[in-house]
Amino acid sequence: MDLKILVDFLKKIELFRDLEDNEIELISTKTDVITYEAHKHVFKENTDREYLYIIHDGEVELYKSTPFGEEKRLSFFSKYDFLAEGSLLDDSPHSTSARALLKTTVIRISRDNFINIAKEHPEIALKIFGHIARIMSRRMRQTNARTVNLSAQYESGRTRTEHDLLGDRDVPSEYYYGVQTLRAVENFNISGVTLNFYPVLIQALAMVKMAAAKANFDLGILTEPLTNAITQACSEIINGRLHRHFAVDMIQGGAGTSTNMNANEVIANRALEILGYERGEYKYCHPNNHVNLSQSTNDAYPTAIKIAIHNANKKLVEVLVDLIASFRAKAAEFAGVLKMGRTQLQDAVPMTLGQEFEAYAVTLEEEILRLNLNANLFLEVNMGATAIGTGINAAPGYSKKVISHLRKITGLDIKLAENLVEATQDTGAFIMFSSATKRLAVKLSKICNDLRLLSSGPRTGINEINLPPMQPGSSIMPGKVNPVIPEVVNQIAFKVIGNDLTVTLAAEAGQLELNVMEPVIVQSIFESIEMLKNGMTVLRYKCIDGITANTDHCRNLVLNSIGIITALNPYLGYETSTRLAKEALQKNMGVYELVLQNNLLSKKELDKILAPENMIKPQKIKRK
Repeated sequence: MDLKILVDFLKKIELFRDLEDNEIELISTKTDVITYEAHKHVFKENTDREYLYIIHDGEVELYKSTPFGEEKRLSFFSKYDFLAEGSLLDDSPHSTSARALLKTTVIRISRDNFINIAKEHPEIALKIFGHIARIMSRRMRQTNARTVNLSAQYESGRTRTEHDLLGDRDVPSEYYYGVQTLRAVENFNISGVTLNFYPVLIQALAMVKMAAAKANFDLGILTEPLTNAITQACSEIINGRLHRHFAVDMIQGGAGTSTNMNANEVIANRALEILGYERGEYKYCHPNNHVNLSQSTNDAYPTAIKIAIHNANKKLVEVLVDLIASFRAKAAEFAGVLKMGRTQLQDAVPMTLGQEFEAYAVTLEEEILRLNLNANLFLEVNMGATAIGTGINAAPGYSKKVISHLRKITGLDIKLAENLVEATQDTGAFIMFSSATKRLAVKLSKICNDLRLLSSGPRTGINEINLPPMQPGSSIMPGKVNPVIPEVVNQIAFKVIGNDLTVTLAAEAGQLELNVMEPVIVQSIFESIEMLKNGMTVLRYKCIDGITANTDHCRNLVLNSIGIITALNPYLGYETSTRLAKEALQKNMGVYELVLQNNLLSKKELDKILAPENMIKPQKIKRK
């Protein structure tokens, strides 16, 4: 790359903005330029940090792999962005991976070259270090309950002026969102959980906006160039681009208007770029006049969240199916392990550990149908109803066309509600789906209660099963290991149950033609889905798959239990069985031992009756 072109480019990078021309020229001589083909890695997690990367053209995504091999996108970078600036400070390994999304050219500065510059020109290094410290501080503000977004975008200092009803504001030039989103970010610093936590929601918003643009073009009220630009922008968002610019808190006032405007502004500004204009030149593509054409928040927002929840449910069910498979595998593994069944925490009758785990699989399997049935309620939407369901500001025939496009874009069997006034104010589908997540949570919690009881001990509890040891269990009691995975799933269940109450109260709070509490309904449901997905995944990998049975201990508990008297009742009679049970308790003896001692049955007869295959299913009874 020509040195002058390189110097001019580096002048626009925030890290170097305080440097003199000769200082930037010096740095330029220490760089190299490298091109990565689409889908090639720039760097990988846990590899050595060697370079600062500055994107000259192209796109790079930053992601992190979960312990289960799933990739979680953290951020997206394009021209003038830089990443891995920490390599200039130390040589610790990369904590994330970076991959080119399309053919990408980057300018690299190696750590060794920077160290040499710092030795010879400490004043240059000090200026750059100052910017790195400030940038890293800004990036570290982007935190949440799950992770620190190590890639949070910097503010370069360049701005564009935008205006709305309340006046003018300067918006950082690198942001695709505009003035209304900026105000919402400032007003609703509530949960720290922003729209970009849930890609499925952002994708659904883009699907709705794409369908609207296509319907408006069909009706002749949106030009072909604008339609194509909006459609392309929406397509990019559906494919994962620009998600970090959806920055509004999930919990917000205004019945979702901030979410809708966040989408409108990001799409408008990306469409402007596609058309060859600068971000903010809204006379060519306006967030309200063009992207939001024939819509209001009151139909676009609930339609998008219904599509998003329906799609999120698919992943929830996939995770549930995998968990059920794990329980079923354990049921087969433990099919021959005889143990004592219990009711009211008291000895009941024998069963197998396999039967216990099969029951867990079956009870969870019931929830697949329940979740899917309630998720299908979201396929009825109110697109075209605009503000209150009367269809004002939508052209005749718009609803039919937008629904047709939505069906094609989403692949879902979406239908227009019969009464759009009712559909605009009704939140019944959210109540039903939330109740289904609560029901699943309650069942998961009950199962985890059982796992904690069955693994209790190891010397003074039931101790029929062993849970995989995950971490030391005490800061003061050596050797203690706690059932931490079932415990965390219990706590997830408590949150989901609480979220269901929130959804119920928010649904009840609707007034007249609109329910303005939909944002907290949406936040609660998405949080429940996310926590259930994560909880079930952890439960499967870190608990269920690693459970082992204490087979001999289980059988000895049966033989020493008073409960096996129930299995002998058909052979000895109720009165004799009652007397044996009482005597066993008084003398602290096993029923098995007493039956032999009293010559009531031979050992061969007793062993046959108490054989696992004879105690876990109905048996033919002699006529009395």
